[in-house]
Amino acid sequence: MVGPGTDREIGELVGQLAADDGMDRETRGRLLARLAKLLAASARTAGAKGVARGRWLADLFTAIVPHVPIRDRATLSAHHRGLTGEALADNLVKVAANATTAVGAAGGALAAVEFAAPPLLLSAPAQIAAETLVVAAIEVKMIAELHEVYDVRVQGSGTARAAAFATAWAKQRGVNPLEAGSLTGALGAASKAALRKRMLRTLGRSMSTMGPFLTGAAAGAALNRTATKKLAASIRDDLRNLGGPAPELPGDHHPGIEN
Repeated sequence: MVGPGTDREIGELVGQLAADDGMDRETRGRLLARLAKLLAASARTAGAKGVARGRWLADLFTAIVPHVPIRDRATLSAHHRGLTGEALADNLVKVAANATTAVGAAGGALAAVEFAAPPLLLSAPAQIAAETLVVAAIEVKMIAELHEVYDVRVQGSGTARAAAFATAWAKQRGVNPLEAGSLTGALGAASKAALRKRMLRTLGRSMSTMGPFLTGAAAGAALNRTATKKLAASIRDDLRNLGGPAPELPGDHHPGIEN
């Protein structure tokens, strides 16, 4: 059986892989392989029906998101060499796109190895699930931190804010704090359905990277970079419509998703 300890390790691995700390290729590949192994065990416990409909991966992601560390504007500015405003947003997107590109390359390469070894073919989907989960975490982190950069503050508990940003990822839209039900709606059935749908789409995109040798790695890298940049552009348009260009000066300390 897959227990709380395994779920906690899955969350920790996703958190490590979602961080933009310049992780080397070997370490990233090793962590993805470990994550894939844990996800394979978790999927067996969830059963084929839950996995096929996307419920298992979406529920797992919902449990992980509140623990993804989100930096406030001042911390982001310090981390990105003092940049502020739109320049800070640009750099934040660049780092996120580089991260999902690297995960796509690593995940595609792992899947390609499995594809080239027929006895291990059945384990390839676990590699794809691992890539999907990490890419989603990187992009939700990017969305939440873009809200910080544009000073669009999303209030509420850690769980509610995490649900709001996960829903923003699922719908490819920014969060409007002034919109009635923007937080409570993020916990509803419609948002959960949207999250499952987006997870399945991302999983399907990753599945297209399965191929012999390094073709999967190249495809995974390119597809992830394009998707992350497209998502960022959509979110930034929404945030500018809410409050204008990103402010040039770092704001006061503001907690991330995990309170």
